[in-house]
Amino acid sequence: MPFYRAALPDVTSCAGEDAAFGLAGGAGMVAVRVQDLISPAGRGLGKDGRSALVAAGAGRIATGDLVVFLRPVAVAAAVVRRDGRVQAAGHPADHARLGVAEDRLDVLTGRPDMIGQLAAAVALQGKVKGKARRAMTTALAIRFILLMTLMPDADYCEVTAALLGDLAAVPWQRPYRLPAATVICAWREAVGCEPLEQLRDLVLAGLDAEHREHDYRAVRAGDLDVCSTGGSLTRVPGTPANREAFGSAGTADDSSPCPQLRELRLSDASTRATLAVATGPSGAAAGGSRDKGEAEQVLLDRALKDCPQVFTPGRLWVMDRNFPGVPRVQRLLATGTHVLIRVKDGIALRRTGEFAPDGSYLAEISGGGVTLTIRVIEYMVSVAGADAPELFALITDLTDHAAYPAQILAAAYHWRWIGSETCLKEAKSAISGAGPSTGPMLRSQSPGLVAQEHAAWVISTELARAAARAAAAVAVPARKGRRAGQMVHPREISFTAARRAVVASTRSGAATASLPAALTAATRDAILAGLARRRVITDRDRHRDRKTKARLGFPAGGPHLATTTAATQISVCLPAAA
Repeated sequence: MPFYRAALPDVTSCAGEDAAFGLAGGAGMVAVRVQDLISPAGRGLGKDGRSALVAAGAGRIATGDLVVFLRPVAVAAAVVRRDGRVQAAGHPADHARLGVAEDRLDVLTGRPDMIGQLAAAVALQGKVKGKARRAMTTALAIRFILLMTLMPDADYCEVTAALLGDLAAVPWQRPYRLPAATVICAWREAVGCEPLEQLRDLVLAGLDAEHREHDYRAVRAGDLDVCSTGGSLTRVPGTPANREAFGSAGTADDSSPCPQLRELRLSDASTRATLAVATGPSGAAAGGSRDKGEAEQVLLDRALKDCPQVFTPGRLWVMDRNFPGVPRVQRLLATGTHVLIRVKDGIALRRTGEFAPDGSYLAEISGGGVTLTIRVIEYMVSVAGADAPELFALITDLTDHAAYPAQILAAAYHWRWIGSETCLKEAKSAISGAGPSTGPMLRSQSPGLVAQEHAAWVISTELARAAARAAAAVAVPARKGRRAGQMVHPREISFTAARRAVVASTRSGAATASLPAALTAATRDAILAGLARRRVITDRDRHRDRKTKARLGFPAGGPHLATTTAATQISVCLPAAA
């Protein structure tokens, strides 16, 4: 016999589950009178208290009735116990998703449930063995690693709580508790770095294809897309394994407080989207197995070898003074792409022709047994009537001064800073405070997990930028101001707001896999519409010296700070004995 009364509703019913899904998706909320909520187990909530309440009827709601408004969390098959308790079949990991970020991920890779497909092919290692259902699954572990790199102030348990959200409160058929930090560590090691690196490559390939298909240009150099390269050092925890694998830069004796990973990002200057990335050690190995690190030039050579698809004839690569090397420039040009490179003082440029009307001229540059004919653009910069203290000299393979005037190329060089330095600073804001020290830092204690976390960091920051581009596409142009009536460009959407929107959409649980498609689509559209209003002011033409506003309060401590562990003793001052 049933444990609760089934009453015929006074309101319009839907014909079948599909219609009910449509109604739930369109409304987004379910309203139930408080008096209709009962326990299916009779008094109390039955054995162990693990049961959902049920609606005993669906009578017409009258004005003044107390109503509970419920937001759907998951849709699952019911499991009814002997005492009447109603629980959910399945596992919360089957429902957890990354909200708007995972929506962008599936779009970029062109595969629905990309993480699920990737997880199915992972061979777990280490302490996690077999196919038994545990607190974690491979797909949940991958989603955790991605979300972790967007939540620098959260520990492992807080990240897991944000990932599962209200799913952890659902009375599942098997009791579920959030995994402890030690369990998560074991799963990270079991997954390894290869799946995340594979996913990173798929995402970067999707970004490359997206930027070929869409005209996102905020800066124009003729018919070319302006792209930039920029190197960076990212600190990692100072474990012996990390110090051996990555070394440190800036100190000949590896006395830097933390080892550092060196990376080179190749990005689109207009959207700051990463198109390719190369990584390597920053210094000599602590054990002597490596006498030096890998400079940015070496990483560029690796990118040329591993990512030749991004060096296309339709792109102009803007580089600073660290990269020139004539053989390297020759290899770049051999791909069909174009370059605009600032050269250092003292490099010989032998003029071979007359000055063009725009002031540029053809010259030869030699080195490494290679001689190239290039075009030289020299210019000065002044701000508020004051000249910058140095001459800028750019070399390029674009020899047609009519199609690519010197003034246009000189202005394009400024976008190297926007496309690379700002790109890296935005990305590092997502890991600022994540490690055992202040500032941007990864949190992983071993080289393998550093590689895993770095790949996840690249993916997550690019998914946040992809969400910003999706928001810009639906943004309403400003009604007043200097950009009134103009289309909203992706770089006008705040990266910090995009990162927070990804975390919020995951934590809310409104994009879980089992919810009606209409509901998840409405939630996604609402998030993007809100993000579209979170804009920043661009091109403010602000300038200041590259100096810190405040000096450090403490001197650098080096890699081995002395620590004393002892109980504190208090000696109360007494009057001197007579």
